Amino acid sequence: MIEMLMIVQIVLIIVLIGLVVFKRSTGTLESDIKVVHQAIIDSNRVVKDELVQNRDQFSKDAKSGREESQNSLLKFTDTLLKRMTDIATLQKQQLDTFAKQLTVLTDSNNKGLETMRQVIEKSISDLQKDNNKKLEDMRMTVDEKLHKTLEKRLGESFKLVSDRLEVVHKGLGEMQQLASGVGDLKKVLTNVKTRGIWGEIQLGNLLEQLLTSDQYEKDVRIKKNRADFVEYAVKLPGRDDNKDHIWLPIDAKFPLDTYQHLLEAQEQANPELVQQSMKQLEMRIKLEAKTIQEKYVDPPNTTDFGIIFLPIEGLYAEILRIPGLQETLQRDYRILLAGPTTLAALLNSLQMGFRTLAVEKRSSEVWQLLSVVKTEFGKFGDILEKTQKKIQEAGNTMDLASRKSRTIERKLRTVQELPDQNSPEIPLDMGVKEPLNDSLFSTLN
Repeated sequence: MIEMLMIVQIVLIIVLIGLVVFKRSTGTLESDIKVVHQAIIDSNRVVKDELVQNRDQFSKDAKSGREESQNSLLKFTDTLLKRMTDIATLQKQQLDTFAKQLTVLTDSNNKGLETMRQVIEKSISDLQKDNNKKLEDMRMTVDEKLHKTLEKRLGESFKLVSDRLEVVHKGLGEMQQLASGVGDLKKVLTNVKTRGIWGEIQLGNLLEQLLTSDQYEKDVRIKKNRADFVEYAVKLPGRDDNKDHIWLPIDAKFPLDTYQHLLEAQEQANPELVQQSMKQLEMRIKLEAKTIQEKYVDPPNTTDFGIIFLPIEGLYAEILRIPGLQETLQRDYRILLAGPTTLAALLNSLQMGFRTLAVEKRSSEVWQLLSVVKTEFGKFGDILEKTQKKIQEAGNTMDLASRKSRTIERKLRTVQELPDQNSPEIPLDMGVKEPLNDSLFSTLN
């Protein structure tokens, strides 16, 4: 209704506007306006009345709606509470039923598990008994075979040990003899007079092997006016029939104490002490060369040079290492140095050089020959150094052998007797049949 009144008012306003537009007369226009204005006032009144009625009606309707909504809500709440009560009751009933079923199922499972446990325990017990029986059978079989194998291998091993001990016993006797020989050699080398005699004996043995008995003599008096005798002198052909030979004097020298001081200095790796020892050795050799020159070198009865024999290759090598010493001995003292290895070559060279001519006339050729020999000796330097190292290693090995012999003696003192062939034997190699010489020595050591 209100909408219709508003539509009428809008239509009247539009008519009023249209009248203004078409410019009617003033009187007509004003009368029309009044009519329209009155109509508008009436419309407003009617609208207001309608609004009041509508508001009252709306209030009544709202109140009625609220009352209906409240009643509906109360009814819905009651229905909902009743439904929820019914659902709770139903859920409780279902939970009680589920609890009963779960209890029954749990009891059934427990009974089944108990039955299964008993079956499994019985099966495991039977399996353990069967395994124990089989293991016992296997153990008895293994023990029987192992006992037989051990008896066989023990017999073989102890027999091998007995054989090896017999070999060791024989070797011990040989080492004792060697130790006795080493002790005797040390006694010889520690005595100055005995040391000199040993060098003289070694020189005599070499001359005996290289020359015939009529090519050299021992304890030869060179100078008629002096009572000095050279240890050995080699006969060389003379120049004419009046003088059938001349002498080549050879004297053995063995400065062992000075050489030992040099070796100790080298072992200590002390350069200053090494140089001091080499200087002492150089002075000693020069003194010996001077003595030999004064006593035994007497041309034309002898050659214009002599030979110093050094009985140890290591000593000879150390002297050759002294710079300029060999040249000084040849130039100033007319003396040559010779070790056991080089003496044979030197004597053969001299025999070939002096076979047809006298020494006095062709001594220069001897020196040329000796220069060639010197060149060859230079090639022997490395060999002589290696020889010195081998001699040192041999000395160390002799000391080690002496220590091992004492160790074996101590070990063998604890051995009362060897068991016979029928007695039980103790395995050492558990069936490994290998030589025991190296392992036995390492064990005893």
